[in-house]
Amino acid sequence: MDTVRKLLQVKGNNVIYSISADSSVYEALEKLEERNLGSLVVLEDNGKLDGIFTERDYARKVILKGRSSRETRVRDIMTEDPIFVTPDTKIDECMKIMSDKNIRHLPVMENDQLAGLISISDIVRYIMMDKDYIIQNLEHFIVSS
Repeated sequence: MDTVRKLLQVKGNNVIYSISADSSVYEALEKLEERNLGSLVVLEDNGKLDGIFTERDYARKVILKGRSSRETRVRDIMTEDPIFVTPDTKIDECMKIMSDKNIRHLPVMENDQLAGLISISDIVRYIMMDKDYIIQNLEHFIVSS
């Protein structure tokens, strides 16, 4: 099975959208909507991973608790110490982590630096592309034989 490194290469666009823990939840939501995202990494001033902010954090920790998204800070509801993977983590291990922990986004860390962010959608797209490639090669092999 392929690794996260290969998935990130195929995914391209290595832009990682982030927000500060001091930002309001409303600002985070605006950023999610602007970019059509489901999560943002929360970075410290020095660029270190501080946490992750997801739509689920918002729904469960703001809406259901009756908080105001304009007054609540990202630091108050973000997922601290998020589970992460490395570029050498196998894709099937990522699927297992996401399934077991019921999460949709995994930061990718390399040498204590944020190297990317992958989602369950990225993994599904990658697996579908890989299966299509295998099918095409098998069809070519059958026709050539």
